[in-house]
Amino acid sequence: MTAETSVRPERTAGSDFARLSKKIADTGLMTRRPGYYTLRIALVVALYAGGWTAFVLVGRSWWTLAVAAFLAVVFGQVALVAHDVAHRQVFRLRKATEVSGRIAGNAGIGMGYGWWQDKHTRHHANPNHEELDPDVAPDLLVWSQNQARAAKGIPRLIGRSQAYLFFPLLTLEGFNLHVSGLRSLANRSLKDRTLEGALLLGHFAVYLTALFLVLPPGMAIAFLAVHQCLFGVYLGSIFAPNHKGMPTLTGKDRPDFLRRQVLTSRNVRGGWFTDIALGGLNYQIEHHLFPSMPSPHLRKAQLIVRHYCEELGVSYLETGLITSYRQALASLHRAGAPLRAPSAAS
Repeated sequence: MTAETSVRPERTAGSDFARLSKKIADTGLMTRRPGYYTLRIALVVALYAGGWTAFVLVGRSWWTLAVAAFLAVVFGQVALVAHDVAHRQVFRLRKATEVSGRIAGNAGIGMGYGWWQDKHTRHHANPNHEELDPDVAPDLLVWSQNQARAAKGIPRLIGRSQAYLFFPLLTLEGFNLHVSGLRSLANRSLKDRTLEGALLLGHFAVYLTALFLVLPPGMAIAFLAVHQCLFGVYLGSIFAPNHKGMPTLTGKDRPDFLRRQVLTSRNVRGGWFTDIALGGLNYQIEHHLFPSMPSPHLRKAQLIVRHYCEELGVSYLETGLITSYRQALASLHRAGAPLRAPSAAS
């Protein structure tokens, strides 16, 4: 599997997706937006620098925890920029994409860029497929009743109450991101493993040195906990509405590209605030159909895609943000039902 996250969909002549792709191409929505991304990246860099400047200026005060909360949001925005970069939305050249992605991911927020890129590519190719999508692997939670019946260890323990534990568990997602990136360095097939390791370790060294140099130990640990836990909650809150609670696939159950992407994805309604907070991923259906489309074009593409799906009779789901979380949690609760059965407790 290539580490490139711009998934190349099937473009069979005359296929439903081919016709949609032509409609989108004719509108110019696949054209890059250098001005938009220059401004967006500049703003994120300014917020990042401003947050760490505030951290130094506030110093040994418990107000530093407010700075930690602010930086959690900024780290989430950096992750969203890294996501767009990895999908080749920003730069045409591969080298510029890789350099920018590693700066934002590895050096900026301590995320294993190469590890995440490979994982995300596999997710895009087969969203919500229980054997092929790493995002629905039963490593901690179970995503279907079949997974629940086969669960052992932690997933079996957590699964019965996972809907109630989901958001509390997101406080660990930031730590999981860091640990997974570090663990991936043991994989010899990881591209530019030495560079990735140097950038990751450099990030953690500078981060921890800054915390314990500026703050007393107890306050530094509190800052780390608030920052990383809220970062995890923010990341999880961005990605949870996209596919959780949508149909899962198994075995050879792989519909054509258009239906595979549309039927397993959910859009989230909202205005400019939702677009900024979710980084354009609230247009998840359009993003999965056209991963390299610049995020500011997704809103316009939605009108075309939704109308086209209506013509085909393909179900197209769009909900409010709160409803998306409710649907995701309800699905988690249903998936864990076999573990709540009397026989499972014995």
